[in-house]
Amino acid sequence: MSIAKKYSPKEVEEKWYSSWMERGFFRSTPNPKKEPYTIVIPPPNVTGVLHMGHMLNNTIQDVLIRRARMQGKEACWVPGTDHASIATEAKVVAMLKERGIEKKDITREEFLKYAWEWKEKYGGIILEQLKKLGASCDWDRTRFTMEEDLSAAVIEVFVDLYRKGQIYRGVRMVNWDPQGKTALSDEEVIPKETMAKMYHLKYEVVSDNAEKTYITVATSRPETIMADVAVAVNPNDERYKHLHGKSVRIPLLGKEIPVIVDEYVSIEFGTGALKVTPAHDLNDYELGQKHNLPTIDILNDDGSLNEKAQLYIGQDRFAARRNIVKDLQEAELLVKIDEYPSVLQTSERTGAVIEPRLSMQWWCKMDKMAKPALESVMEDQIRLHPPKFKNMYRSWMENVRDWCVSRQLWWGQQIPAYYLPDGSFVVATNAEEALELARKQSGNADLQLTDLRQDEDVLDTWFSSWLWPISVFDGFKDPDNKDILYYYPTNDLVTAPEILFFWVARMIMAGFEFRNEMPFRNVYLTGIVRDAQGRKMSKSLGNSPDPLDLIDQYGADGVRAGMLFSSPAGNDLLFDEKLVEQGRNFSNKIWNAFRLIKGWEVDENLPCPNETAIKWFESRFNEAFAQIEDHFEKFRISDALLAVYKLVWDDFCSNYLEMIKPAYQQPIDKQTIDATVGFLEKVLKVLHPFMPFITEEIWHDLKERKEKEYLIVSAWPKKDTFDKKLNARMDSVLKVVAAIRNIRNSKNIPQTKALDLSIKVMNQDGYESFLSIIRKLANINEVQFVKENVDGAISFVEAGDEFFIPMEGNIDVAAERERLQKELEYTKGFLMSVSKKLSNERFVSGAPESVIANERKKMADAEAKINAIEQSLASL
Repeated sequence: MSIAKKYSPKEVEEKWYSSWMERGFFRSTPNPKKEPYTIVIPPPNVTGVLHMGHMLNNTIQDVLIRRARMQGKEACWVPGTDHASIATEAKVVAMLKERGIEKKDITREEFLKYAWEWKEKYGGIILEQLKKLGASCDWDRTRFTMEEDLSAAVIEVFVDLYRKGQIYRGVRMVNWDPQGKTALSDEEVIPKETMAKMYHLKYEVVSDNAEKTYITVATSRPETIMADVAVAVNPNDERYKHLHGKSVRIPLLGKEIPVIVDEYVSIEFGTGALKVTPAHDLNDYELGQKHNLPTIDILNDDGSLNEKAQLYIGQDRFAARRNIVKDLQEAELLVKIDEYPSVLQTSERTGAVIEPRLSMQWWCKMDKMAKPALESVMEDQIRLHPPKFKNMYRSWMENVRDWCVSRQLWWGQQIPAYYLPDGSFVVATNAEEALELARKQSGNADLQLTDLRQDEDVLDTWFSSWLWPISVFDGFKDPDNKDILYYYPTNDLVTAPEILFFWVARMIMAGFEFRNEMPFRNVYLTGIVRDAQGRKMSKSLGNSPDPLDLIDQYGADGVRAGMLFSSPAGNDLLFDEKLVEQGRNFSNKIWNAFRLIKGWEVDENLPCPNETAIKWFESRFNEAFAQIEDHFEKFRISDALLAVYKLVWDDFCSNYLEMIKPAYQQPIDKQTIDATVGFLEKVLKVLHPFMPFITEEIWHDLKERKEKEYLIVSAWPKKDTFDKKLNARMDSVLKVVAAIRNIRNSKNIPQTKALDLSIKVMNQDGYESFLSIIRKLANINEVQFVKENVDGAISFVEAGDEFFIPMEGNIDVAAERERLQKELEYTKGFLMSVSKKLSNERFVSGAPESVIANERKKMADAEAKINAIEQSLASL
């Protein structure tokens, strides 16, 4: 068989992915004879395309699922996409504009028809891209959060929670997008650093005095002063104690509002006087509730000022700001304007500046559901990896707020609330049920469907995705179906810390609420992929490479390995293309090792000279495998790969193969080649989850296989005993080889020149079986054991034994003596400086103990080095 000199990823990847798919290796069905292992994919937005975060997240999932499959478990990785109400609606609106159609000019039904058309044409591109990465999902199970069954589950849950009293309708503060005209979750709000202006305004103090007095209030939003209902000061602020119980007038408007006192107000920030505008600031709203203040909403849905503002009616909020600042200046009520660094909250969907706003919305009570979700994580029934995120999780869950579940959009599950002509409403799973309830509630048996109006809003996308681990198995359609009973709870979830509350916590709540069971056992939290400067990768910054371009250039295996080389759980990955280059080089190293083995001619009549090397690698593999398994069990996926990397690159390729490699154009014995092929098979197995394509290719080229004898479904290795003493002895032997090679390099002795070696040991038992390895790897001619030092030799110590390399005929003695003399003089000078420092009583008495200990170590090291140099000089 002809083996390509260079590994070509593209051809190999297409071949094996198609082959795995054709043979159904990714498919899973409930099998009572097997232990299930289940992962549900964090569903990417249906609008999404593959980015570096997806690459990292899905590589980790694939590593876990491939290992479980090889362990003999019924591995099921469920893929799918999220309908992403906000992002998808924006895409559809943009598509309609290109066709000359405005959303406001068409009906909801017409819009949804266009939305489904867009989804069918463009949605799910990312799932196809994941196949390029090697993702071994059960594609037959692909789900979409707006498909019929999953939408039905969302409606069922809404009705259930409403009837339990956990969903209600009410006016509360929300993140409002004036351009999209919808409420947003915190997750849909993007903070942007900016320079903001602080306006210092004069509020006239109401008094009987002829002379006017003022209090200065600082605000970043002067256009909202018409919605002011109070000015608050700290009760301990001496500057304003004379104003307690008094009133002030709103600038320009002249309306009187009270001065209230509250310790919430910071004495140091701004002027220490705070305008209270409950309708347009969350903190002000809570302050208003505490002091029973009225609420005045002066903004329309689009961010323009309404009639309640009395001034600047109809103007956009930012136009009103410009105009009011001008008018305040003319009225001499503007003291000054300062600039300060601030964070602007913007809409992820439209980029519009978010408006905190009171709005009539649907809300879900979270306090009751949060309790079991908190306990399960705090008691490690559900484990977070790394556990440092438990504190963040606890903080969120102990301070949980009711969830705004309604969105003013058309794409999504429409809220199943139906309004009667009198303004009351009923909640039902469908219109027919709603009509029946409406007739009972109103006492009007003549009500018709046309008399009912369904709520226009849709549910927050998270309200469908929090059901994902249940709904993908049709757990609401048929709670006793085989899939949900077999695969639920799932095993591991891989996701990002930034959605720990928005998605993970809510899935845990839903699991306990609707299945009375946790949805998964482990949550692996990845870090954020950042560039070399620490910036989050994004298209807008232009600092993110195209993942598909990386795969095309370096191969999927190289990219997968490169992503995992330096990305421990919970830590951000500082991405450098050199990482994937290292991954590609690793592929080449494995390929070259395979070519080396396949290129050897086998002579079945030769005796085996490599028993020690064979015993050692078997023991070393078992030791490394135990470390790899420990890393997996503790979800140290990056460490597991690094342990595999060391096993393959150092132990197998650089050491073992060099130990057993036959002389040039000489054959190898059958015992050695059989053992080596067996070792390579084991190596390929532990490497396969990380680098599936090249390992499958080598697996099939290594020897003839049966039809379904694929690496992807081969048996994962079993833990076995290893010989600690043998492994430690070989470590020492390899250090001896490295030391001899270093001597060659430092003395410019060619690697091809054979050297003699003398070893001074207390007990030479156990060395004999390793001498052939030392001879071969270090090119040693004669080895002898001695009881005294060897004159004219360079020596080194390893594991208590002393080794001597005679230099006669190998080096220029005069040049070496000169070099050693210079090194001796330098080291003596260094020793003198350290000794002076340690003899200085002021230094010794004043320096920390750790510093003193470090200086003493320097002195001891210098003394030892001087002794070694003097011995080397004497030997010359």
